[in-house]
Amino acid sequence: MISNQILQSTIDGLKGICRIDFGVADTEGKILATTYQDHEIGGKEILNFAESQADSQVIRGYQFFKVYDENRLEYILIAGGGSEDVYMVGKMAAFQIQNLLVAYKERFDKDNFIKNLLLDNLLLVDIYNRAKKLHIEVEVRRVVFILETGQGKDYNALESVKSVFQGRSGDFITAVDEKSIIIVKEVGPEDGYEQMQKIAAGILDAVGRNSDGKMHIAYGTIVKELKEVSRSYKEARMALDVGKIFFDEKEIIAYSSLGIGRLIYQLPIPLCKMFIKEIFENKSPDDFDEETLTTINKFFENSLNVSETSRQLYIHRNTLVYRLDKLQKSTGLDLRVFEDAITFKIALMVVRYMKYMETLDY
Repeated sequence: MISNQILQSTIDGLKGICRIDFGVADTEGKILATTYQDHEIGGKEILNFAESQADSQVIRGYQFFKVYDENRLEYILIAGGGSEDVYMVGKMAAFQIQNLLVAYKERFDKDNFIKNLLLDNLLLVDIYNRAKKLHIEVEVRRVVFILETGQGKDYNALESVKSVFQGRSGDFITAVDEKSIIIVKEVGPEDGYEQMQKIAAGILDAVGRNSDGKMHIAYGTIVKELKEVSRSYKEARMALDVGKIFFDEKEIIAYSSLGIGRLIYQLPIPLCKMFIKEIFENKSPDDFDEETLTTINKFFENSLNVSETSRQLYIHRNTLVYRLDKLQKSTGLDLRVFEDAITFKIALMVVRYMKYMETLDY
């Protein structure tokens, strides 16, 4: 169904060209759009015409036309104004609205197809058959972006995203839930991930930021065939989740940059709890005081460099060594040893992942 705003815009444009007034009504006699300031046509006349066998008819000086959508009556078009060309112009207007119906229906069909494609709801044979029917290229490089908009549908954000990709028939913008906008972007033969990063930044600039100043967008890997688009979507979805756990300060998250966070995200919670218990026994990183946690994080940031870490913490080198020795006695892990440092870093990430999963359970 075409929106009333589109119908109004269409008949306003037609009136501007031919100086003839138009009205569009539904099959129940309700006026949906009109250029008339005042007219005497009521719902009864519209209903009588809708139930008649005629496709066009003059009623009380107005020319009535039926507009069909695949043999189903969709609209009643009313034309008038005293011109001798009312019938011809009215037929042209009815034809225009009928073409709009076809175009909007095709766009809806494409949107529905893309949603089912993303969610893996189509058989391989259906993908190729429907893509051919909808004139969608199969062997084209594509990548999926997911823009998280927060709670509920954000129509302003949706329109802003559409404006970025306006006029590009190979790109599709849709949604499969209330909190995010999905962009299936056609990618040029020479485009790489550096270009994807720029596209993501352009989308964020167009949409703006949330009230808290944050907005997240993630993207998957570039795929070469239409059937692989669902994989890029799943990767983008994972990148969005993993990014919120381990890289919350980043607005743009690429699946290819998730590193070890991608592996941790796929671990079962019971296994995570077992690992943490083995590393810290009856303790948890949450039990460490703020000074210890700050020291640990700064030590990792400086690639286990004692001198640089002590300088940035404004403490003596011996003080830092004392803290690391104390941590070693508490956990059995010496952060100055690469293997122990890796174990400790993974343990901190696992704890962070477990905390995030707990918030989803509430």
